Amino acid sequence: MVETPTADNPREPDISHVNPADEATWFGHPRQLARLFTTEMWERFGFYGMRALLTLYLTQHFIFNDRTATGLYGGFTALVYLTPLIGGYLADQYLGSKRAVKFGAIVMAIGYFVLCFGGETAKPFAVVDGQRYEVQVESVAGTETRYVVEQDRRLQIEGNDDGTVSLLNAGGGVDRTIPKGGFQSEADRSPFYVMVMLIALSLVSVGNGFFKPNISTMVGSLYAQGDRRRDSGFTIFYMGINIGSLFSQLLCPFLAVAVGWWAGFGLAAIGMLFSWTLIQFDGGKLGGIGEPPKREGGDRALLIYLGALVAVPVLYFLFTNLMNASEPVPGSGIIGYIASLSLMGKLLFGTFLVAVPGILIWSFVAGDRREFQMMMAAMILIVFNVVFWTLFEQAGSSLTLFADRNTDLSIFGLFSISAGQTQFFNAFFIVALAPVMSIVWTKLAARGIEPSIPVKFGIALIGVGLGFLFLVWGASMVGPTFKVAIWWLAGLYLIHSFAELCISPVGLSMITKLSIARIVGLMMGVWFLSISVAQYVAGVVAQVASVETVGGQVTNLKVSLETYAGVFWTIGLVSAGVGVFLLLLSPLIRKWMHGVQ
Repeated sequence: MVETPTADNPREPDISHVNPADEATWFGHPRQLARLFTTEMWERFGFYGMRALLTLYLTQHFIFNDRTATGLYGGFTALVYLTPLIGGYLADQYLGSKRAVKFGAIVMAIGYFVLCFGGETAKPFAVVDGQRYEVQVESVAGTETRYVVEQDRRLQIEGNDDGTVSLLNAGGGVDRTIPKGGFQSEADRSPFYVMVMLIALSLVSVGNGFFKPNISTMVGSLYAQGDRRRDSGFTIFYMGINIGSLFSQLLCPFLAVAVGWWAGFGLAAIGMLFSWTLIQFDGGKLGGIGEPPKREGGDRALLIYLGALVAVPVLYFLFTNLMNASEPVPGSGIIGYIASLSLMGKLLFGTFLVAVPGILIWSFVAGDRREFQMMMAAMILIVFNVVFWTLFEQAGSSLTLFADRNTDLSIFGLFSISAGQTQFFNAFFIVALAPVMSIVWTKLAARGIEPSIPVKFGIALIGVGLGFLFLVWGASMVGPTFKVAIWWLAGLYLIHSFAELCISPVGLSMITKLSIARIVGLMMGVWFLSISVAQYVAGVVAQVASVETVGGQVTNLKVSLETYAGVFWTIGLVSAGVGVFLLLLSPLIRKWMHGVQ
């Protein structure tokens, strides 16, 4: 209890609080960073291991078409970043960051374990002129061929450049050609196991909402206001994220191929349990960090936990609505597009459009001129953040499918990796580059020439665009196999990793520095909300890159390559252009930041 000063008893200076940054250090940073680093590392091990499998799981196990699979993937990742808006607020007001992280970890682990139960692989079939035909899959030396079974004959399915489909007889001749749109690829899948899968994704979304914003808030609380180590501390923290994802994106896809999908998801669940153990049994190392605020009316933790579990069927409903959403009517314009959005899409865009101006109005009323301008700068950068993550997050959807279909996955002819494992390139380059960039930022800051946060954001946007243009360059030089060498894809991830390090750890740090102190958790939630909107739009972009498949496989690699290259070329140019625009705008934004670096 704090004494109230009187004339006879003036308040003495408070020397009871010791800033964690002043205690023993870990690589020059507060020692508590090591525990949070490791906790986040194992959490990301689970999440990215699961993410590396998800799109392939949807297209190869459940045999959803590209549009459904990438839309569902985008919706899931959108919810993963939307729920932190609520989780951050509940931690700020009631739970405290530490309890929120513990609860989120255990719910996510349950979600990953539930994903292990997927049932039998869906059985593909085709509908031609209103008649249903069985589809058989034959694999020879790793190459799969699809056949339509017509009475006692097997006719090989071959897609043509003009969108028609040819059915080839045993001699290789064309038995008949089906006009464009006349061949429908479908699959028989268990409604029960689809339900189980969607419940699992709902659990992961809810758990992540409690974990994601609050582990970052705990890192920010280790540093006093104005501590210049904050950016490099978040960069080190970000490296921990990618150490976890590096190993999981190699091991989980390996187990999925060698043992089964359940083994890949099971390993992700084990990693998540490790994360929970580290935060649950911290041995007092995190004492005083992330504790709940003192409020009247008793502890509401149990009520919040029950409410979170009630949210699971709500998210399940949003997923089912997303899967059943109709395509916009051609020529209906922006009104028709908005009307065709799923409930999730309307919720995301509506929340973002209300949250951004709403918080700005509140900061204008509750804060002074300086605080309002700093919040304005934060919100502008949050909007540009949407563009970056929309394009960067093609990694788990269209780029993974591109790796599966139009990439030669051979490593120097010695061995091959799976399409899911290609996502490890990003994590590898982050781990390699993060220490270098942390040192660079620190040295540039010491000399007073470190690029401002808006400039870093602009560089990131230009970089993500250049990555796509680099891959398109490689696609222009393919041979008759219509597959690019894996090193072109690795080059894209190298460029994207550099861009990511310019925006993501810097962005997390920026939120903790520009936000009004009493709503920093909520602002962290808005930061993740912007990524959530981007994830949903990323799913829409991936749908534009959809190609026709039969039983989860394309029937014409040339058409597939041209489709991906066209989409990547367009988004590459758009991203680079937006980045240049932000660089031009950066002096004004920097002025509004009032010296925040």
